Amino acid sequence: MSLARTLVPPVIPGGLFGAGLTLSGMTDPARVRGFLDVFGQWDPTLAFVMGGAVIVMAIAWRIQPRMKRPLFGEKFSLPDRRDVDGRLIAGSALFGIGWGIAGLCPGPAVASLALSPLAVLPFLAAMLAGMALYNFLPSASDRPKLQGA
Repeated sequence: MSLARTLVPPVIPGGLFGAGLTLSGMTDPARVRGFLDVFGQWDPTLAFVMGGAVIVMAIAWRIQPRMKRPLFGEKFSLPDRRDVDGRLIAGSALFGIGWGIAGLCPGPAVASLALSPLAVLPFLAAMLAGMALYNFLPSASDRPKLQGA
């Protein structure tokens, strides 16, 4: 497969996604914190962005089972676990706390690289460090089981 055929399919939707995040204001940390400040100066405008994303994903989840494979891929990469465990809850809480403090999450931070790279570099460095740390933490399946448990 040529390099262009390998790179173009992910770059086009990634660019559209980044443009959408930028145009919607998701790359503005102050605006995101305003949305999350439901007990203060709440800015509900990002609810429309998130509602639009939920609608798009609802349509995609309805269409995907009817497709044999992705348009530009060999197979779908879907999660095979449906359970909720402590690691998922802790990770979700940590993500939410970080999002509230920084006003950024990974997608908007990467999209912000195009407009204000120096402003998001500390966030991206911390995000990459967290991802590296995750790879060093033992998973639940790696921990020894207690006798009788």
